[in-house]
Amino acid sequence: MSRPVAAATDESATDAAPRDSWHIPAMLALALGGFGIGTTEFVTMGLLPDIASSMRVSEPTAGHIVSAYALGVVIGAPVIAALCARVPRKRLLMALMAAFALGNAASVVAPSFTTLTIARFVSGLPHGAYFGVASLAAASLAPVGQRAKAVAAVMLGLSAANVVGVPAATWLGQHLGWRDAFVVVAVIGLATVAAIFRFVPELHGVRMTDPRTELTALRRPQVLLTLLVGAVGFGGMFAVYTYITTTLTDVAGLPVGLVPVVLMLFGLGMVAGNIIGGVFADRGVDRAIFASMLSMVVILAAYIAAAHNPYTAAIGAFLIGASGASLAPALQTRLMDVAHDAQTLAAALNHAALNIANAAGAWLGGLVIAAGLGYTAPAAVGAGLAVVGVALFAGTVLISRRS
Repeated sequence: MSRPVAAATDESATDAAPRDSWHIPAMLALALGGFGIGTTEFVTMGLLPDIASSMRVSEPTAGHIVSAYALGVVIGAPVIAALCARVPRKRLLMALMAAFALGNAASVVAPSFTTLTIARFVSGLPHGAYFGVASLAAASLAPVGQRAKAVAAVMLGLSAANVVGVPAATWLGQHLGWRDAFVVVAVIGLATVAAIFRFVPELHGVRMTDPRTELTALRRPQVLLTLLVGAVGFGGMFAVYTYITTTLTDVAGLPVGLVPVVLMLFGLGMVAGNIIGGVFADRGVDRAIFASMLSMVVILAAYIAAAHNPYTAAIGAFLIGASGASLAPALQTRLMDVAHDAQTLAAALNHAALNIANAAGAWLGGLVIAAGLGYTAPAAVGAGLAVVGVALFAGTVLISRRS
């Protein structure tokens, strides 16, 4: 079983001492950054037709900006976490959100599709590092025994983005122009910088290391195996979510006008799952991961049949969002535990792994649709990925106990 690792520094015993109450303004400031990141990550998908038309490219070509953002996350997470290991954590969080705001501002003024693609790549670079450092910061500010709830609080911003931020920014982009959606995101980024400066204390309780120490995470089998579990097991949710609009209209028979309502239910499921996942992870990280992934297996398998009715499809969307989001706090907490001195890199890599899951799930879901198996086939693929994730994690825990 994974064991918590102390994150205190010798030079600040007071700041590193266990807390007995929540630092709510700081948690809200950290969650605001997650809200902005979640909004920019998912709003692009809803605005692809508008972007394609404006830039005079095909919609599949316009989809490259989604891949560019994901590539920025995968590259930026480990590079920034390692190279900025000596930077004070509060200053690093502010710098990451300033870079995030700059990347989205560049998206607003991009004169060509090539420059827009570069701007989306730049916007993705701070994503994983921000969540990694913010998770460690939240854990250091949480009351004793509630680290996973603190991690979930940061992730709550990401979940809430799917309920409020993405629908609002999509509506704005469709009615006023897609560039205005990125204006809103850039403003959220700047607001997060101000909120962190005002409300987040100096994070002396978060250990600062050096690049060489952080890179030791890549030599720890438990870190690598846990990342693999996330990259595989989480892909099931994205296999379904990527194609959920067509599934709802063509398979469930839902009117197009009601699709945003179901997408909001999916987001509400993520919020609920995120909160529940944090509560259960504080009671036992490994048990919480098993419970989340087994629930994903059952729910995704059931969605194959549920997708044929608009009511059960809507309920299924809520449950898929809940089961997927419940996994994130536990995975993040476990990585912080098994990484020892390399917590920043390990925590940041979690989001690189989840973006790999996003890309892999969407790709595999597209393969079975292209093979003529229909729009319920991605749910079968997702259930299969979740089964593999459960098996991988069982092996991970077994190796941990033997060692």
